[in-house]
Amino acid sequence: MEYVVIMAGGSGKRLWPLSRQGEPKQLLPLFNDRSLLQLAYQRVLKVVPASRVLVCTGASYADVVADQLEGLLPENILGEPEGRDSLNAVAWPAAVLAARDPDAVMAVVTADQLISPEEAFAEALSNGMRLAADDPSVLVTFGVVPTSPHTGYGYLHRGEQISGYGMAAEVVEFKEKPDLATAETYLASGEYWWNAGMFVFRARTLLEQLEVLHPVTHARVLELAARPDRLAEIYPGLLKISVDYAVMEPVSRGEASARIAAIALPVEWIDVGSYEALFEVLSCDTNGEATIGTVVDLDSRDNLLINTQEGSVLAVVGMNDAMVVRTPQATLVGPLSASQKIKQLVEQVAAEVSEELA
Repeated sequence: MEYVVIMAGGSGKRLWPLSRQGEPKQLLPLFNDRSLLQLAYQRVLKVVPASRVLVCTGASYADVVADQLEGLLPENILGEPEGRDSLNAVAWPAAVLAARDPDAVMAVVTADQLISPEEAFAEALSNGMRLAADDPSVLVTFGVVPTSPHTGYGYLHRGEQISGYGMAAEVVEFKEKPDLATAETYLASGEYWWNAGMFVFRARTLLEQLEVLHPVTHARVLELAARPDRLAEIYPGLLKISVDYAVMEPVSRGEASARIAAIALPVEWIDVGSYEALFEVLSCDTNGEATIGTVVDLDSRDNLLINTQEGSVLAVVGMNDAMVVRTPQATLVGPLSASQKIKQLVEQVAAEVSEELA
């Protein structure tokens, strides 16, 4: 049986103050009154029914997730007591699914990206599921064909092609985020894809690799699947590490029994991880202004203007290439080009003002 796990944890600090603790970016209705999570759910329903979709999210968001995703079964919402990075957001659902269905094939997708066309995404996901079902020894990841020498993404070095599953290939090596010169070399070679951070594998295969590479984590997630009442006790003690570092990269180096394959995602793939990225995907008026909420601007151009304070107006005059974000708790003002510094700013707010406002 095929399943999809949507990873929907994290707080999205780079979209502060719009996204804060308790109000993560993936739950905000930014796209025609729909959230990133709702868009991700809509995409995967083209591949599996709602009954076979699981969402791994923060425990405090579980009620909001249930409200946003019509048809999602209550038992398929896995609420983390605290974030312990992506390994556990993958391994815990794998243990749950393996207990329910020993032959479960599971796709793992993220809830913080915009992907189009959806049909191409669904076809790639289906190809990945067929490959994992046909060959239990393979862990499938997905690559986006690069269109620029991007330095903000990890890369997959492709090897021998695999026929019968769309545009698929063995993975020779994972590469960390490169400098510009290295990224240009990757692009020119045609042998590299951006690492999309999404996967397909048999749940049991993932757990077998985990048993070799991180036996303590393996034992604990199996216990969580058998004893969900111990979640608050066990989960905070799990090793905090990404699934790439913990499993995918070691497997690619031959440190466990599986092998890695990649399938191309022939899609437009946007990681909404900053205000610059959000500005690029929102519709703009004739002055290049992207706005949300009640906003008035005069003699201004190319700004991102967001006002979530009901009963108020955000008014801007003579400002260009800026971001102004007003919420009931905080107001952010700065050049759009400084959006990558917001995470550092949030830490300063927490230290100098209040963690509750960060």
